[in-house]
Amino acid sequence: MNDTLASAPHQAARPGTPVGPAEVSRPHYSLATPRSVIAAWRRRIRFRWELEQMSRANPHLIDDIGLTRRQVEAEIAKRFWQR
Repeated sequence: MNDTLASAPHQAARPGTPVGPAEVSRPHYSLATPRSVIAAWRRRIRFRWELEQMSRANPHLIDDIGLTRRQVEAEIAKRFWQR
């Protein structure tokens, strides 16, 4: 049988033949991406926690860093995945 006339499922059944375009260009992921995302989330959690502590202990420092009370409250209310 001529390979050009063979059906796609028949060709895919042969050993070493890629099944489709997804198999050919499958990206290889590493753990670096999830680790960097988690690290960014942790930095945000820590920053917002410190901002909340500063706003409670020394509210006058909020003015010194150029933020309003409303901006601080909005930042503290964000979830860890929000920018």
